[in-house]
Amino acid sequence: MTDRIVKQVELKAPVSRVWRALSDHQEFGKWFRVKLDGPFRPGEVSTGMMTLPGYEHLPWLATVERMETEKYFSFRWHDFDEESDVAIADQPTTLVEFQLEPTAEGTMLTITESGFEALPDPRRLEVMRGNTAGWNFQAENITAYVASSD
Repeated sequence: MTDRIVKQVELKAPVSRVWRALSDHQEFGKWFRVKLDGPFRPGEVSTGMMTLPGYEHLPWLATVERMETEKYFSFRWHDFDEESDVAIADQPTTLVEFQLEPTAEGTMLTITESGFEALPDPRRLEVMRGNTAGWNFQAENITAYVASSD
């Protein structure tokens, strides 16, 4: 079994536009459906609440790892197991990476999530399945978002 999810999508928008949609916390919140408490800063914790219908009760907790302007953005986010008595800050994390490359049509965005081995069995497979579907959904969201906004 693989320990990573990789999703690639070609966006019909320049790298600068895709970068802004990823790195600006307010823009990120619009397409990702999360209300973030403040800007993304490497080495700092990002907090907020999901706004996706049906998931509004779920917190957002991530630590921004790296931001390389118009190239790379990564964070570690916590698996939030609602069945667990463990606080979200103490639950395992996975690494989410966004890589941007210019193409003739716009931008190739590669989304990678890895580190699922940190999650306990049998939850690991459930989270990988759910997050695979989630990244397909989020790839559609960012595609529509950058196509419809400047």
